[in-house]
Amino acid sequence: MTRPLGNLADLLGSRICHDLISPIGAISNGVELIAMSGDIAGPEMSLIAESVENANARIRYFRIAYGVASPEQLIGRREIDTILGDLSHGGRLIIDWKPTQDLPRPEVKLAFLVLQCFESALPRGGRITVSAVGDQWAIQGAAEHIRFESELWQMLATPAADGPLSANTVHFALGGICAADMGREPLIERSPTLLRVRF
Repeated sequence: MTRPLGNLADLLGSRICHDLISPIGAISNGVELIAMSGDIAGPEMSLIAESVENANARIRYFRIAYGVASPEQLIGRREIDTILGDLSHGGRLIIDWKPTQDLPRPEVKLAFLVLQCFESALPRGGRITVSAVGDQWAIQGAAEHIRFESELWQMLATPAADGPLSANTVHFALGGICAADMGREPLIERSPTLLRVRF
């Protein structure tokens, strides 16, 4: 029996994140204990702490975006705020997450994959606003410069579309597969300084 590609990708994502989250958390705790002891201080320690914090935030983000998402699982606003806040801390990208309610994990998974597409399109930073009314989502990015690669976004809108797939662009293809699995058809609108996806 052939297993769906999307399902295998989800399982692989969950496995990698599961195996990495514990050691990264242990390193984070160790760095915190060293900082509290005062044995080591200075820019080197700050750099290590910042790097560990960023890695921890990325793994938690990837766990949702690339992991298995059961429809009965809910993700709370506080968890999402913490992940997105840690991820964008000190960066050029601001993410304004509007939904206040607990949300089904598959919905958040698709939103996180689309957010990664926006991250690719806003290399110089900008502001992204995420809103959801019922099961209708809208994600909008505003920036002075938007890099819109139509073949990549076509993969998000149409999973069967061919595009320049690589490790740096896999989220476009997986987002398209995830949307199709949920019966969604992403609608993409753009201007030189604005990009919007509805699904």
